[in-house]
Amino acid sequence: MKTETLKPEDLHWMCEKCHEKLAVGKVTVEYLGNQFVTDLPTCPKCGQVYISEDLATGKMAEVEQLLEDK
Repeated sequence: MKTETLKPEDLHWMCEKCHEKLAVGKVTVEYLGNQFVTDLPTCPKCGQVYISEDLATGKMAEVEQLLEDK
């Protein structure tokens, strides 16, 4: 996953906890013992990550299926 997968509307979100505008940052995602580094909207203060429904049900679901099929 790369920054190109982010949509402009993904960067209009605010952190509920900190009331900070999300910014793109490096995030390590782990699934079934595999780690991936990707760029996702993140709160610069607390580190909370926003994963859009499209990303969760699209690209991430594909990766999960590939790993489970191994």
